[in-house]
Amino acid sequence: MNEPRNPQTLSYLPGGTAALDLIIVGGGPIGLNCGLEAKKAGLTYIILEKGALVNSLYNYPINMTFFSTSERLEIGGVPFVSNSPKPTRSEALEYYRRVAISGVLDIKLFEEVLTVKKENETFSITTTKQGYTGKNIIIATGFYDIPYLLNVPGEELTKVKHYYKDPHYFAFQKVLTVGAANSAIDVALETWRKGAEVTMVIKADKISDRVKYWVKPDIDNRIAEGSIKAYFNSSVAEIREHEVDINTPDGLVTIKNDWVLAMTGYQPNMKFLRDIGIELSDDAVLCPTINEETQETNISGVYLAGVICGGMNTHRLFIENSRVHAEKIVTNIVAKRNL
Repeated sequence: MNEPRNPQTLSYLPGGTAALDLIIVGGGPIGLNCGLEAKKAGLTYIILEKGALVNSLYNYPINMTFFSTSERLEIGGVPFVSNSPKPTRSEALEYYRRVAISGVLDIKLFEEVLTVKKENETFSITTTKQGYTGKNIIIATGFYDIPYLLNVPGEELTKVKHYYKDPHYFAFQKVLTVGAANSAIDVALETWRKGAEVTMVIKADKISDRVKYWVKPDIDNRIAEGSIKAYFNSSVAEIREHEVDINTPDGLVTIKNDWVLAMTGYQPNMKFLRDIGIELSDDAVLCPTINEETQETNISGVYLAGVICGGMNTHRLFIENSRVHAEKIVTNIVAKRNL
């Protein structure tokens, strides 16, 4: 019999029937990898994702190219073939769909986890749709869901965007970008090339050193020739319907404006971890307590995988250096089960 093509059509064990060996929260690349490892080990599992499959990647800009090469984004031993060494967003989406299909992964999409409670040796989880029980939990939620806000008057206006998809929408508009890293630079260059009048507000005195090496000369040249106006050592003071005030070293500057694209970065949902009872460090990094050998937190049976392990330091862990988390976690779960 042919296996179903849509992973969502597979059976699953909801709460009340039997406790799953493993519940995976987050359907990104690392969550999918955890599912592959769980299935290989013969564990009963389910992956719960609040949005679309690999939701964070879906929300990346349409024309984005990864910094990593395709082989470093591979999971589950499935080859990732792309047209060039560094794949595009669309190639990555196609690849992870193929992984989910070929692996026949049990995924529930558009189902957000609301609460996690431990009762004796099992966990009770409620979602926006139903409940589940599981013996172990992996949290692999990434960091792309909560943007850093500017916290200035006018940020609530609909002209202010913290996510960006397509440059054509902003053609011939007066666009202000905020930020100095890859997202802000990509937005500035792409919208400028579609005819936008682009102004950049950058808190530091230069473009970030993390900007992709093949992009940095482009933005440096556009700023140097005056095609894109950049205010360094500056910040947004206030946003109004047709203007923006900017604090600069030379005083307050007011410019005409149609759109503010605040590419100021994103942060993991640390409140979710706290509510579960996971201990976080007292400093600004809020690093979770994790056993580095097993990825288990201070709560027995709760594991972290992927970028969430770094707390607010979201530039330490990536797909390529956190793929190993899945095998470490599943190995530990199997070992405990066999005791």
